[in-house]
Amino acid sequence: MARGGKLLYGRGTGRPNPIDVHVGARVRLRRTLLGLSQEKLGDAIGLTFQQVQKYERGANRIGSSRLFDLSRVLDVPIEYFFGDMPAAVAACSPAQDGGMAEEAANYELDPMAKRETLELVRAYYKIRDPHIRKRLFEMTKALGAAAGKAK
Repeated sequence: MARGGKLLYGRGTGRPNPIDVHVGARVRLRRTLLGLSQEKLGDAIGLTFQQVQKYERGANRIGSSRLFDLSRVLDVPIEYFFGDMPAAVAACSPAQDGGMAEEAANYELDPMAKRETLELVRAYYKIRDPHIRKRLFEMTKALGAAAGKAK
């Protein structure tokens, strides 16, 4: 499935394009931060939750009109879906000459797109007392710094 030593993505290759995976992860991130289920998001844009799942995995590409609907329902600009895109992922655009510099297996999702991170952020913002929230933030930073030194 390679042409000229480059990995091919998209229809017929069995591999979603990493750009579609990135955009889907951004949809999932925003949906989760808003506390919406896949079913509620699907209802808001006229899709089933299974279709939303496929978008979020990158298995199905999101067309421009659907991306417009998603931006409105999720209350973000269109640019949001392409934010924080690693250069290696952006290089997977069919318009790019260079192709992807590394194998798709080496592509890691942004840690902000992981369920654990999303649940942590949502739980953090449920803490109403700003002093407790700040103390938790400082403690988390200290634990992260200590873990970094322990390696």
